[in-house]
Amino acid sequence: MTPGARRAGSLGGLLLVGAAGLVWGSIPVVLHAADGASVIKVFYRVFFAGIVLVAWMTATGGWAEVVKLPRRKLWQLVGQGVILTVNWVLFLTALDMTNVATAELLGYMGPVFVAALAPFVTKERFDVRIVVPMLLALGGIAVILAPQGLAMAGGRQLLGAVLAFLSAMTYALLLLRSKKILHGVTGRALMIVEYGVASVLLLPFVIWLYARGQGPTTLASYGALATLGIVHTALAGMLFLAGLRRVRTDHAAILTYAEPASAVVFAALFLGQALTLPTVVGGVMVVAGGALVARLESRDVAMGPESAGAFDGDDSAGSGPAS
Repeated sequence: MTPGARRAGSLGGLLLVGAAGLVWGSIPVVLHAADGASVIKVFYRVFFAGIVLVAWMTATGGWAEVVKLPRRKLWQLVGQGVILTVNWVLFLTALDMTNVATAELLGYMGPVFVAALAPFVTKERFDVRIVVPMLLALGGIAVILAPQGLAMAGGRQLLGAVLAFLSAMTYALLLLRSKKILHGVTGRALMIVEYGVASVLLLPFVIWLYARGQGPTTLASYGALATLGIVHTALAGMLFLAGLRRVRTDHAAILTYAEPASAVVFAALFLGQALTLPTVVGGVMVVAGGALVARLESRDVAMGPESAGAFDGDDSAGSGPAS
């Protein structure tokens, strides 16, 4: 391949990854159009995404990839599915309870946690280069939340912020586990296992919530949830994988920060959530910190909460939101 062709392929890959990030950034707008409990929203997200994947794997013969998985590897992927389910429930609940900027930017602390915790999990030497981006990201969170402190204390907003922070922690756990167990596993094999596990885990809660009258109440809600599963989960995940095959993982990771940045803008445009100066300044600090971490070549940092579900340049996949 000529240098010009390589550059064109890399540019195309970056555009695909950036497009996926922009699609994920519109998730809060889509969720706003759907009522019902967050657990039900997560269920329909994986249910509709699973339908797309089942059709894709049936058409391409991809089921053989799942059947051939060793039992130990399959159980490890089931574990990823459990953690992914918790991650998405935490993140979507946070979006219901606090403003988009707080939920998205706290959720994007995940890559910083990965860099900080990797030495304890993988026994690698601590990389002192992460200190500055970690302080930058933590400082950004403080800038965002400090003006809201009194209003959030003890209330729904504070709980939403805590859940978003916990979603970042579960995302970091997913990435740290993926380093050991996802070699040789294709993206679609991982996603079908994850979404199957999530559907089974959530179904009893969904039935209970419907019995309590907490399910979606309008056809428009079901349409929004179908869009969330088909477009924002399955198709955006495939878009991300297609782009990631053409570019370095760390370069792709930087472009996934289009998600929280665009989410804040979309929320301001379509949901009436004002962009305050602390939110803008803090958001820039968080995104800059995460981008700096993503640039560290010794780290396999991939994506954020909503892109969680598919990554890795060798067509393997790992587990967010958003993604």
